[in-house]
Amino acid sequence: MYVVATAGHVDHGKSTLVRALTGMEPDRWAEERRRGMTIDLGFAWTTIGAGRTVAFVDVPGHERFVPNMLAGIGPVPAAMIVVAADEGWMPQSAEHLAALHALDVRHALLVVTRSDLADPGPATGQALAEMAATSLGAGTEAVAVSGLTGAGLPELRAALGRLTDRLPPPDTRPETAVRLWIDRSFTIKGAGTVVTGTLGAGVLRRGDELELGGGRVTVRGLQTLGEPAGRAEAVARVAVNLRGVDRQTIARGAALLTPGRFRHADLIDVRLHGDQPKSLPATLTLHAGSAAVAVHVRPLGVDTARLRLTRPLPLRIGDRALLRDPGRHHVAGGVTVLDVAPPALTRRGAAVRRAADLDAMTGIPDLADELRRRKLISGADLAGMGVAVGGAEPVAGDWYADPGYWAAKAEQLREEVTAYAAENPLEPGAPLEALRHRLGLPGRDLVTALIRPPLSTTGGRVTAGTNKNAEILKNQMSRAFDGVAPFAAPEAHDLAAAGLGPKQIAAAAREGLIVRLAGNVVLRPGTPERAAEVLAAIPQPFTLSDARKALGTTRRVAVPLLELLDRTGLTRRLPDDRRVTPPPA
Repeated sequence: MYVVATAGHVDHGKSTLVRALTGMEPDRWAEERRRGMTIDLGFAWTTIGAGRTVAFVDVPGHERFVPNMLAGIGPVPAAMIVVAADEGWMPQSAEHLAALHALDVRHALLVVTRSDLADPGPATGQALAEMAATSLGAGTEAVAVSGLTGAGLPELRAALGRLTDRLPPPDTRPETAVRLWIDRSFTIKGAGTVVTGTLGAGVLRRGDELELGGGRVTVRGLQTLGEPAGRAEAVARVAVNLRGVDRQTIARGAALLTPGRFRHADLIDVRLHGDQPKSLPATLTLHAGSAAVAVHVRPLGVDTARLRLTRPLPLRIGDRALLRDPGRHHVAGGVTVLDVAPPALTRRGAAVRRAADLDAMTGIPDLADELRRRKLISGADLAGMGVAVGGAEPVAGDWYADPGYWAAKAEQLREEVTAYAAENPLEPGAPLEALRHRLGLPGRDLVTALIRPPLSTTGGRVTAGTNKNAEILKNQMSRAFDGVAPFAAPEAHDLAAAGLGPKQIAAAAREGLIVRLAGNVVLRPGTPERAAEVLAAIPQPFTLSDARKALGTTRRVAVPLLELLDRTGLTRRLPDDRRVTPPPA
């Protein structure tokens, strides 16, 4: 299927022409037929040539309904520009052409109607001259017709065939993300909510799950060209029957999206094609797809600006949209989206630096460019921006990094581990969480991915080679316990003589070199378990004094030791303060 939008001044015969080509009535509302003018979007289709189907989006030509017109041409790749021979080029002809140029539409056909009422030559010449200065360029084919007599219709059908030959092939890969801008929504009895739009890329299937307005919906059914379909490939006009949504919650400008593949942005940086940014009013309307959203404009560079949207839209890098001043009925120009997640401009000189950055951006999604600017970003965020990762490998999980940035982070990690060891000589390495903060990374898995020999990780800590401090600590503890009875603790002066202060004692406890009962009361590792075995062999129950004598230790050690045994279940304290050792489990 090929989809073509009509364009042209009001009452120049667009709907009459579509009716003559298709035999269908594009004007959907009785009010449109009564007034003889298109108010909202109309749709019709016909077969030309060897089974080719051309679907027409018939847009209104009256200046009051330009937003409706823009909703129709936004997602469409080609246009049929209609000019009446007896009236020639008119104001809405110019505005419609300006809209096509702003949206960078490059394929069109000029149709001069009412050729039975006037010589089509002058109108044709003027229209082609106007079109030559736009994205359509010179050489657009022109056909003169009469919708009333039918003259020229065979030639028009042939010209439509040649137009479709020039259209670029659509992207119908199954993995391509779907973004269906909704231009109509209604309810059908027995079916439920139905929305329509132009599928510009990808494939839609019955049963697909899509995003809509932050929620999930299921494609209950599909229609294309008025017939049920199990699937629809771009480019196509489609009607989608949805499950899981109320029609009242859907408005024109919403979009059906492949889940997780688009980013809803309310702040974007763009390149303008048209009026100079500094000449624009502070508030304009942005037309993207079938959506129309008020935006605040902040000029940045010669042809770049920042737009703050009053409602977020699913936009990607490289998207083309249009800025319009509704008060002046003026198309300010087109915009190419450069960034859908721009940095804040809070520091002095940030806007100037940002303008310089934007000057170098092309609007073509490129992984290397994005990584160079953002340094580190998730694959999900890249996909939402429209940036393909291709065969690139993530540095960790779903994270992608600029190679230079990642190498610098690896060097910084080595420096931070060394610095942490110098600041905390008694600790067995730098904690991963502390390193994460020092490196400014969003996850511990990124720190782990940076670890290379001689760095290693054990127990959530990163070290550079062997821990010499641990060896020194072991020797100090050995000297402190030299000559101390099995269930006794070194005196404070013995610990001090061995070079063990509060920090060293705390480090030794972390390393498992000692069991710390309280303050400077420390025992050899495994002493509590051996003490429990000794106490189990004495008459039960036993008192504190009994325990002290059995262990051959002092009250200074026995009191905190028994409390530790109580807490660990190796002994049980009775109401009269005596204790028992529970039988083995």
